[in-house]
Amino acid sequence: MTQWTSAVGAAQLARQLKAQQTGPAGPGTRKPPAYRALADGIRLLVLEGRVPVAARLPAERELALSLSVSRTTVAAAYEALRAEGFLESRRGAGSWTSVPAGKPLPARGLEPLPPEALGTVIDLGTAALPAPEPWLTRGVQGALEELPPYAHTHGDYPAGLPALRRQLAERYTRAGIPTMPEQIMVTTGAMGAIDAICHLFAGRGERIAVESPSYANILQLMRETGARLVPVAMAEGLAGWDLGRWRQVLRDAAPRLAYVVADFHNPTGALADEDQRRQLVDAARSAGTMVVVDETMTELRMDADLDMPGPVCAFDPSGSTVVTVGSTSKAFWAGMRIGWVRAAPDVIRSLVAARAYADLGTPVLEQLAVNWLMRTGGWEEAVGLRRAQARGNRDALVAAVRRELPSWEFDVPRGGLTLWVRTGGLSGSRLAEAGERVGVRVPSGPRFGVDGAFEGYVRLPFTVGGALADEAAVRLAAAARLVETGARTGTDTPRTSVA
Repeated sequence: MTQWTSAVGAAQLARQLKAQQTGPAGPGTRKPPAYRALADGIRLLVLEGRVPVAARLPAERELALSLSVSRTTVAAAYEALRAEGFLESRRGAGSWTSVPAGKPLPARGLEPLPPEALGTVIDLGTAALPAPEPWLTRGVQGALEELPPYAHTHGDYPAGLPALRRQLAERYTRAGIPTMPEQIMVTTGAMGAIDAICHLFAGRGERIAVESPSYANILQLMRETGARLVPVAMAEGLAGWDLGRWRQVLRDAAPRLAYVVADFHNPTGALADEDQRRQLVDAARSAGTMVVVDETMTELRMDADLDMPGPVCAFDPSGSTVVTVGSTSKAFWAGMRIGWVRAAPDVIRSLVAARAYADLGTPVLEQLAVNWLMRTGGWEEAVGLRRAQARGNRDALVAAVRRELPSWEFDVPRGGLTLWVRTGGLSGSRLAEAGERVGVRVPSGPRFGVDGAFEGYVRLPFTVGGALADEAAVRLAAAARLVETGARTGTDTPRTSVA
């Protein structure tokens, strides 16, 4: 079992159902029976991750009272959900949300395409941009000049090169977070950092609270460690975290870890404000939960007038609650596999000691290149280029999708690399399958959820611009028409039940 079983109260479910936005009925459209509308509303909450899969629903009588409907209406809605595979019940034990057994698995889309395929397929599967030249070349050249002294050593630095650890510590200190080199461990990318944290602090069967949706590769990493994932729905739009939900999960589930992306969340692009950060740290401290904060998107602020909140670790002076993970992969280049952990010195010592049984250390040449860039100012120049490129791509993609797919809905983030798109009721998994047929590769929503949520979404990264963004939207529209008209894309039903 990978997921914690939660409970949804009658009053809470009633509020969520009433908050659902529904468009006006078209001319001649008949209003569905009350039980059908209720069943559709609960199903939508499950598919969008607002109610977790495997959550216990309130008893029929309790929900009927909260909604001011008859118990017969609730009983009929529950029966309809059971028949469709969205509810499981056991006499005397209650009813739990589920997803149909025959639901299509998420389509491929997060593994990078081989370079030779990029001439015919537009790859929107990976949220990564080409290197910001000439800074990659200059960084590598600078690293080569500084390599000889290190070449006379064994080359194993489990905590990272001392020079880079000092450089990273100084960057945090300049940002107002006093940091010593002893609080830094250099890793092989952010994935290497989070993998090390999960193996050390969250053994098999431990609970890890995760945003819902969340970064697909991290979710899979945690599943493979044997963790029990506890999804916590994001607030609507770009509003950041839903602190009420976080307090409930931290109190009731007492997860060992919580994984969050506070800055330009992947995939939604949300930015948590300072008050949300402070409240989350306080709630985690009270629950005894360690918060792992992924800062890989932090430097990708696109709008110059955006006043960025302070880092989450600023609200944890003792260093007992927050562990911060950073990386060069989004802000600079994914091929530069350098990440880091900032934490209390005792946490770093434990991570370094455990590394002897993992990868021993991070490549020296890449560490020297990053250190050279940060020391000489090349890093800031490169990140400036990256922001401008991502901003142009974002604006081009947003305009193209609005033109070609006007029924698709999204909020435009002010940073990061991703657009989280509601697909007008079409199955994201089937759109991904159809997209590969027409030459555009896109990851479906369920990849970013726990156990089948977000079927009505896709993630579009800001990796193409100009004419290529226009063509990507044209191909996505062609894929949508294939799904809309019921063309065979490996399944029998072209739409999700989300509308």
